[in-house]
Amino acid sequence: MSKIEVDQVDPQSGTTLTLGTSGDTVTIPSGVTINNQGTATNFGATGSASWTSTIKTATFTAVAGEGYFCNTTAGSFTVNLPAGSAGAVVAVKDYAGTFDSNNLTIAANGSDKIGGLTNDVLLATEGIAVTLVFIDSTQGWLVTDSGLQSELTRPYTADFLIIAGGGGGGHNYGGGGGAGGYRTSFNSETSGGGGSSESATTFTGGTVYTITVGGGGAMASYAGQGVSGVNSSISGTGLTTITSVGGGGAGGNLANGIVGGSGGAGGSGGTGASGTANQGYAGGNGMAGSGNGGGGGGGAGAIGATTSTRDGGNGGNGVASTITGSSVTRTGGGGGGDWSATSGTGGSGGGGNGGTQSAGAATAGATNTGSGGGGGDGSGNGGSGVVILRMATSDYSGTTSGSPTISTSGSDTILVYNSSGSYTA
Repeated sequence: MSKIEVDQVDPQSGTTLTLGTSGDTVTIPSGVTINNQGTATNFGATGSASWTSTIKTATFTAVAGEGYFCNTTAGSFTVNLPAGSAGAVVAVKDYAGTFDSNNLTIAANGSDKIGGLTNDVLLATEGIAVTLVFIDSTQGWLVTDSGLQSELTRPYTADFLIIAGGGGGGHNYGGGGGAGGYRTSFNSETSGGGGSSESATTFTGGTVYTITVGGGGAMASYAGQGVSGVNSSISGTGLTTITSVGGGGAGGNLANGIVGGSGGAGGSGGTGASGTANQGYAGGNGMAGSGNGGGGGGGAGAIGATTSTRDGGNGGNGVASTITGSSVTRTGGGGGGDWSATSGTGGSGGGGNGGTQSAGAATAGATNTGSGGGGGDGSGNGGSGVVILRMATSDYSGTTSGSPTISTSGSDTILVYNSSGSYTA
């Protein structure tokens, strides 16, 4: 094999230099750098650009085949396009996300056009990148690719606490309402009913997630059953809906409780109902016979008390969580009502107290705790639920509806939904 060593090869005549003939292979050895100072054509790369690493901060003239990161933080400037030749490509990208406040101008060379017109154009969208290819004298430079940094979606995890609405208490020697279902993924804290902490959910950027906060159930009318609470949930495309079940309504005189997140208690002579696995506990039984004490509603943290006297049973306790940055207990069961003895007290976390048949005074479960309402006479409605999300502040999008309360704890952002809304990841 022969070897030629020269510093420069020029054509013998004219301006065209040909290497080899048809069918030949020209090999560039490993480690060799090709430094293109002109225009590359017919390399199969028309429509793409080689990006330069030097950030542009002032007006400059682009070179065909190159892409530029442009930083307009200090002020607007202009990119002058090179003289157009078919297949030439130039690309630009908003380096600092400032094109919306300090626009970038793109100016064509001489009589060349951009999109069929001779006017300069502005890039005024934050984070945008565009690729322009010169096609001919009629249309000039045309945009072939355009995109935003925000189009790159990235999944991230978020912890949750989802509490459903509490059940209403039973009237007329009634039992206490059951607390709403309690599900959490935060910090290995237990869910309701003695369930384990769940896995954090995964959000995908740009997806809208619906947050549903369940209301509390109404107290029973006379000797019937209280109304069960409404489910709370998080749902969205690509996400398996996470639902906490509404607390069970309690029974009135001679009526049974209703199954729920936590079970509603039986009224006098009635039987308490079970809770939902890994969400809440069962309600207690009322004393046998008519005109006696009602049982305590199930709480997310404990079974409601069964009574064997004319006293009302106490509601089951709730569960504490530190997802908001401090320990807060929610989801207590409602206390049972009585004839004329001692009413049951609501479970910790907001359970409503029972009322005495002759004196009334049953109270509602606390708002946004998912607690059950007290049984007996009075106002023993269940408390509404709550949905809480916690995620890294670096992941938080800032896009919500429903007016959640937003706070931070360390490097995390916390959203407390006291009513239904949405979060866009």
